[in-house]
Parts: sequence; C-alpha cells; structure tokens
Amino acid sequence: MLTTGKAILFLIALYFVIKWAVKNGVAEAYTEITGEKTKAEEEIEEMMNEDKKKREEALGALKSRA
Repeated sequence: MLTTGKAILFLIALYFVIKWAVKNGVAEAYTEITGEKTKAEEEIEEMMNEDKKKREEALGALKSRA
C-alpha cells in the first residue's frame, strides 16, 4: 500500500536521480562536442594527480627505510 508520504519521498528521490543523470549527460555531450574538459573533470584529474604523488612519496619513504 502506497501512502502519500512514501509517494512524495519517491518523487523527490526520482527528481534528484533524473537531475543527476541530465547533468552528467550534458557534461558528457559538452566534452564530446567541444573536446574540452569540464571544470569538474579538471578538478577530479587534479585530485587524482595529487593522490598519485602522495602515494609515490609514501612508497619511496617505505623503500628508503628497507
């Protein structure tokens, strides 16, 4: 049995899922059309590079101790 409260919660959740999907679809289409990365993609790439450097430094420190 579906109550009004459950229906409202379901519609709110559905709204955010659709909003997220549209946002990602637009960003992907922008990248394909222009060949440029979006700001979010650049930020993610920068974070990944920083993490990679930290891992390499930590691994180097461990190797120097051995």
